[in-house]
Amino acid sequence: MIKKIFSLTALVFAGLMAFAQDNVYPAPPQTKPVAITNATIHVGNGTVIEKGTIVFDNGKITAVGTNASVPSGATVIDASGKHVYPGLILPNSQLGIQEVGAGTRATNDFQELGTMNPNVRTIVAYNTDSKITNTLRSNGVLLAEVVPNGGRLSGTSTMVQLDAWNWEDAAYRWDGIVHFRMPSLLNRPTGFGGGGFRPGGATGGDRIKAALDEIEDVKNFFREARSYAQVKNPKDVNLKFEALKPLFNKEGKLLIHCNTVKEMLVAIEFKKEFGFDIAIVGGSESFRIADLLKENDVPVILGSMHALPTTPDDDVDQPFKTPAMLHKAGVLFAIGDEDYHNRGRNMMFNAGTAVAYGLPKEAAISAMTLNTAKILGVADKTGSLEVGKDANIVISEGDILDMRSSIVTHAFIQGRNINLDNKQRQLFERYKYKYNLK
Repeated sequence: MIKKIFSLTALVFAGLMAFAQDNVYPAPPQTKPVAITNATIHVGNGTVIEKGTIVFDNGKITAVGTNASVPSGATVIDASGKHVYPGLILPNSQLGIQEVGAGTRATNDFQELGTMNPNVRTIVAYNTDSKITNTLRSNGVLLAEVVPNGGRLSGTSTMVQLDAWNWEDAAYRWDGIVHFRMPSLLNRPTGFGGGGFRPGGATGGDRIKAALDEIEDVKNFFREARSYAQVKNPKDVNLKFEALKPLFNKEGKLLIHCNTVKEMLVAIEFKKEFGFDIAIVGGSESFRIADLLKENDVPVILGSMHALPTTPDDDVDQPFKTPAMLHKAGVLFAIGDEDYHNRGRNMMFNAGTAVAYGLPKEAAISAMTLNTAKILGVADKTGSLEVGKDANIVISEGDILDMRSSIVTHAFIQGRNINLDNKQRQLFERYKYKYNLK
């Protein structure tokens, strides 16, 4: 009986593996120069080069422009009529640490017990074999920020590149970005918009008081951490305070998850008191204080725009208009995609919606590439198609912001020509075959 059970289990496992993505594996390092010619090149910094050439070798971009020469022996890709973009960067994601969702806990590894966990590192839990990763790559997303969840200080996020054997290979920028999930300062029942964790058990006006008390607890925690950071060789090592040291020496950044004006004003207070380099994540009401955000040099990472506004008094299309308003005010901002059902695949279409509501097209490209790289501290390596940066490059048949013409034909991560196959395409081909469709 045991043998029969074992054989049946092995058969089921083999069947599952047959339809997995074992044929999609990391590409080998670049071995010869590659030149993409005759392309419309969207540099990522607002510049567009018509009929341009981009050359890269050993994983780095070596030439960009209309007069860039093609090295002898280079692989040439004729991109006539196509568009070339920097690899898109997905901020604020649970990629690789959440696979199926809340209903399947075994696939979730994004949250720890407790409220103050700045020492938690998402990179050590990152799963490079996630089936979601390849669906992002085929849409042009080549890098992602993997973010912890839960508590107040959730931990540190890591930038990963999406073509790796293991988490060590995937890490693009290591620890240093700490996430603070601010309690909601909206005085309304739990579950009615606005986002953010509600203080447990608080009702009516007490809800706001409880939230303010929690914020003060976080401030006290940072004050203790600041005192700890001033001690050169502490006798007793505190791992939580050690994780916050990059914030005090300006090597790290504090990303504050909040949405309303009151919450963002508290975030600015954190910047002023502690001198942190901060950014707002969410910022659905950032359009109300855009000038103040600009004045205090506070960037914003916007979430999914295909959503209702935070308050019922706002225009129903306010999320679509917010990027254009931030751009006009000169605020550095990035566009993301927090919708759980999309898992980042609609980020570029969020940006396309913003363009339809007034955001210049190249500003929308920057909001998924160079702006994101600046906010997350990797602009020296990626985010734009400039000489010396990593060859993270996407070639699309049409406008990457338009779901009708956004068909990615090639993608390179650090010069490696990556496989664009994924589970969804495999299932598409499987059932085309089954029903004899052509």
